[in-house]
Amino acid sequence: MDFSSEIWFRTSRSGGKGGQNVNKVETAVEALWMPAASRFFTDEEKARIAEKLAARMNEEGVLVVKCTEARTQLENKEKAVAKMHTIVARSLVVPKKRKPTIIPRAVKEKRLNDKKVASQKKEMRRKPTGE
Repeated sequence: MDFSSEIWFRTSRSGGKGGQNVNKVETAVEALWMPAASRFFTDEEKARIAEKLAARMNEEGVLVVKCTEARTQLENKEKAVAKMHTIVARSLVVPKKRKPTIIPRAVKEKRLNDKKVASQKKEMRRKPTGE
């Protein structure tokens, strides 16, 4: 699942740490990847990725991951690729189907019986009416 060869990068000036270099060096990195054109995934996997990551993709269907954490461009590239790998891996996980459970009759009867007992207990605490 190493689709790193299909990722391309865009750099820009980054805010934050960096001292005097912050206004001169392009350290912010955007990793871009087009899942629909990938050769590493099946059509079903591509559809799952597109569905799960639709909010992270632009209108051309390109997945964009930005990283500005580190001071160097190389570190930011590595972090962006790692981030993209984890995002894609999470999107490919198929959730288990939920099996609806049936509450046993004995459990239902016990609950109703407990309610009756509690109700009678409270009824006994009341002051008697003059009837």
